[in-house]
Amino acid sequence: MLRTNQAFLAYAENLYEKQERKEDIIVRKYVPGQTLLCQNEPATKVMVVREGITKCFFTENNDKDYILEFLGKGEVIGEIEFLRNVPCLCSVMAITEVSVFAFSIPYFQTLIESDLKLNRQLLDIFAERITNTSSRASYQQLHPAEYNLKKLLELQSKQDIRLSKEDMASYLGISVRSLNRSLKELI
Repeated sequence: MLRTNQAFLAYAENLYEKQERKEDIIVRKYVPGQTLLCQNEPATKVMVVREGITKCFFTENNDKDYILEFLGKGEVIGEIEFLRNVPCLCSVMAITEVSVFAFSIPYFQTLIESDLKLNRQLLDIFAERITNTSSRASYQQLHPAEYNLKKLLELQSKQDIRLSKEDMASYLGISVRSLNRSLKELI
């Protein structure tokens, strides 16, 4: 449920400390509810979550949100948009206070072209995302909403995260009304 990547966080922290030009990587802070990336708008930075929790979500044509993942320390955002030179595929919003390492696009381009370690880590990140997404999709398709809700509540408890009903419903791909029915059945 909450994705983290300590190895990538350590990589970003190391680059931040060693940078010669202090504008190549800057630290940005966001308050809960503030948007880091906005669906269909250009990404102006590639970011690595330093502290806090964000949610990554699509807003569909019917104005309903679907939460793909909750991203924590070390998760990278904006890299796909950079690599494909496309507007943001989804929105990313702060759930808690968040700080990020924000890489300038020219600097990230230089790293992509010259740093084999970065490229290996990005390949690993992409492979992990594909695995997680397909696993979660099959899980949600093969189990009833009540079962998935029970697992989500267990994960929230384990990771000490509190989500709104709207976020839980968006993560499970159901309506708030269906979520309320499932909560009643669990009780």
